[in-house]
Amino acid sequence: MAKKRFESNISSGRDGITRRKFLHMAAGCTVAAGALRAPGQGSGPREDGIRFEEIAAKAGLHYVTANSPTPNKNQVEAMVGGVALFDYDQDGYLDIYLVGGAAIPSLKKESPVYWNRLFHNNHDGTFTDVTEKAGVAGAGYGMGVVVGDYDNDGWPDLFLANVTGNQLFHNNRDGTFTDVTAAAGVGGGDLYGKKMWSVGGGWFDYNNDGLLDLFVVNYCKWEVNKDPVCGMGDGIRDYCHPKYYAPLHNTLYRNNGDGTFTDVSEETGIAACFGKGMSVSFADYDGDGYLDAFVANDTTPNFLFHNLGGKKFEEVGQLAGVAYGGDGSALSGMGSDFRDINNDGLPDIWHTAVEYETFPLYQNSGGGRFDDVTARTGLASTARMSGWGNGIADFDNDGWKDLFVARSEVLDTISLHVPTRHFPEPNTVFRNLGNGRFEDVSATAGPDFQKEAPHRCVAFGDFDNDGRIDMVVSVLGGPAKLLHNISGGDNHWILLNLIGRKSNRMAIGAQIRIVTEDGRSQWNEVTTAVGYASSSDSRVHFGLGANRRIKEMEIRWPSGIKQVLQGVEVDRIMTIEEPLG
Repeated sequence: MAKKRFESNISSGRDGITRRKFLHMAAGCTVAAGALRAPGQGSGPREDGIRFEEIAAKAGLHYVTANSPTPNKNQVEAMVGGVALFDYDQDGYLDIYLVGGAAIPSLKKESPVYWNRLFHNNHDGTFTDVTEKAGVAGAGYGMGVVVGDYDNDGWPDLFLANVTGNQLFHNNRDGTFTDVTAAAGVGGGDLYGKKMWSVGGGWFDYNNDGLLDLFVVNYCKWEVNKDPVCGMGDGIRDYCHPKYYAPLHNTLYRNNGDGTFTDVSEETGIAACFGKGMSVSFADYDGDGYLDAFVANDTTPNFLFHNLGGKKFEEVGQLAGVAYGGDGSALSGMGSDFRDINNDGLPDIWHTAVEYETFPLYQNSGGGRFDDVTARTGLASTARMSGWGNGIADFDNDGWKDLFVARSEVLDTISLHVPTRHFPEPNTVFRNLGNGRFEDVSATAGPDFQKEAPHRCVAFGDFDNDGRIDMVVSVLGGPAKLLHNISGGDNHWILLNLIGRKSNRMAIGAQIRIVTEDGRSQWNEVTTAVGYASSSDSRVHFGLGANRRIKEMEIRWPSGIKQVLQGVEVDRIMTIEEPLG
């Protein structure tokens, strides 16, 4: 039976709230909640267990990720397809943005087939293509998309990580965007005399000044139609192993607060580390109040950049135990997520890789150390899989976060123990059993989980506001998928929309702890940097199981302010504004 759904707003009293006022005490401040409204329609029938229905065609989401494959096997061809779920027009519903490639060898979007596309959520389970009106078709050969409100005006902006020049689109608050790349100074760093190939990135406030800074992940040195000739010796050319390409360093841009950014990669220590970056995710793993950054690298050791008080970073991946796989070798790192997965209050790391390597789960054991618990948590079966985008979310609202991976072979025959040209794979979802182990439940997760495809990127969010986390998955050379979540039974939930005042407006980096009626605790945080080359909804989701009320909710804002709410109602979307006290 579907639960009651509504939205409420909690503020410090600055905004007038005219109906259903009630008071909570929060970190010494009085806050008010009210303005209830029904958030959405189109909720499908609930089914036991984790289950999704693929509804892209029915919803009007018609998009094919164009990558321009060529006989020369350019490395970029195999890696495109970023996805974002974000509310660009602030109407309370998530919209969809998908990234496309470009023609080869020009690396230009010579035809609309290569355009990036923005789909507006119509509030009835369907979407409309508004790309031309919004002005966000993009330019050059695209890879990833990064969502964040860099100017704190309450409207999310778009950064595009490209093989060619990167782009920053400012949200004009009227359904359109303006390309401000040149003025902002974020077109991309140069190395070896060329603009670095950017794959993705993330927004985070590394120095806690209330402004979002930009971390850009760069992959490897590459030039069009100059890839090495690789193959199995049968005369058929294949995509090459990453070892044939020189590594790059990542880029960190500090937000100057005036619409411009300064490249601080050198002075912060980020540029000292060379790898083949595929994704970045953020969390304060040691609890010192500053966000740290994990970078999953492809065939080079992963990086964990420990934030030293908002001034510099030290790379501690090997020391922390997250640089290598369980056998001590560097993995083919792809997508990553960095959040508490076992409800102990410490953020953990999970990233994807390729066949024969496993998707390692690094459990935060405190004291700056992580343990590789891949085998003992039941994830050893991932050695038979190749994964790209991924994420950690509670899909059945039982209070335990589950795992999803968008799967496909990487077209890398040289690195595999058994050479193969098998490309498509089905997606996989692992259910968290709540006892330290995960179970592959893909066989019962819906018909689409039985279908192979060259899946790439995935973004997570509740597009119909029914309290269940949905997904958009890109497919290389094929139609994108909209996986509507129809699982959860009668479990309860809450979705939190945090608004920073002293902190950055999007509240990225805020940490939330809840205590439910049964006395159990959960932790989650605000981020959009999830998986490979993609951005997920910044709203924070908690599944609550049978609990009908949250006894206590504590929010630790990036500014350092702590806010506590008591007796929070559930089955709703709740907006919470940061108090100034």
